[in-house]
Amino acid sequence: MGALQATVICFILLQTCSITAQDGEWKSATATYTKQRDDSIITEGACGYGDLHKTSYGKYSAGLSSMLFNRGSTCGGCFEVRCVDHILWCLQGSPSVILTATDFCPPNYGLPSDYGGWCNFPSRHFEMSEAAFSEIAERKADIVPVQYRRTKCKKVGGIRFTLNGSVYFYQVLITNVGLDGEVVAVKVKGSKTGWIPMGRNWGQNWQCNVNLAGQPLSFEVTTTSGRTVTSYNVAPANWRFGQTFGGKQF
Repeated sequence: MGALQATVICFILLQTCSITAQDGEWKSATATYTKQRDDSIITEGACGYGDLHKTSYGKYSAGLSSMLFNRGSTCGGCFEVRCVDHILWCLQGSPSVILTATDFCPPNYGLPSDYGGWCNFPSRHFEMSEAAFSEIAERKADIVPVQYRRTKCKKVGGIRFTLNGSVYFYQVLITNVGLDGEVVAVKVKGSKTGWIPMGRNWGQNWQCNVNLAGQPLSFEVTTTSGRTVTSYNVAPANWRFGQTFGGKQF
């Protein structure tokens, strides 16, 4: 099946599909960096990951323009990025870095796309940490041409589930997802319930309006390629909001 056919089918079925997740072809984009403490992106972004060092993303994180962010469904996806076609700014040999999508780079239509409005639609743009940017280009560059391709995410340890909410509003933040990286469906199960589908609240925060207090919790996580992993009894019966638990990995 060709990419065009697959795109049409995805549109008709109104499903979340990620053709590029399986596509290793290099595509053209641009990249800049944002300067923060320790040369890393550490602040909470549009994917809801919070402190990116605590969630293991740290300096190898990136904010994506609208074309790449896809309304948050790309959160957690991994990209290989290299600087190309600029003899002054690109490092010799065009080394690459692997980045995880953790934030949205908003458009600025008051500025042209080639000067300040890097993330204006339909531009494909990566806003990187200074440390990651310096591994592919000179720090004194403002914007550089890059090539990118989707790649599998390599994560250490299992998928992490951070519990938040209140008695009748239950939310879980899902991080450290391997392979596809992007989560498209989540179910939760208590010891007194069946499997309950959760809805995306924002980024990779998923919710349901069920009282799960006092029950050990299991999770079923599905990624863009349709693969599912089930982690049984991840959280014990005495779990509390704010705690993080580790499950299985893809």
